[in-house]
Amino acid sequence: MVATPRAAALIRALRDQHGPLLFHLSGGCCEGSAPMCLRQRDFRIGGRDVQLGEVEGCPVYAGAGQAVCWTDYHVTLDVVDGGGDSFSLEAADGVRFIARSALAAPG
Repeated sequence: MVATPRAAALIRALRDQHGPLLFHLSGGCCEGSAPMCLRQRDFRIGGRDVQLGEVEGCPVYAGAGQAVCWTDYHVTLDVVDGGGDSFSLEAADGVRFIARSALAAPG
C-alpha cells in the first residue's frame, strides 16, 4: 500500500498530533470500505482482522472477509475534500481518506 503525497502529509500531521496510528478497512456499515484512521491505543485488533501491509509506517488492517477482496490489488491511499460524519481522525479537518485500487499485474 502506498500513499499520495497529500495523504502522506496528512498521516504525518495526524501522527504528530495523536501518536501511533492504524488504518482499518471495515467493509461494514457507516463508512463502508473507507479507510478509517484511528489511534492505535483506541482500536483493538480483532482475531479475524488481517494486516494487509502498512502505509507511512502505520499498519493497515481489514476483516478476514474483506482482506481477500484486496489481495489482487495495488492500493493507494488518497485524500479528498468533504469529511462528513466519521470516526476517522481526519474528518475533523473536513477531509477523508479513500482507497484507490488497481488490479495487480499477474506474476
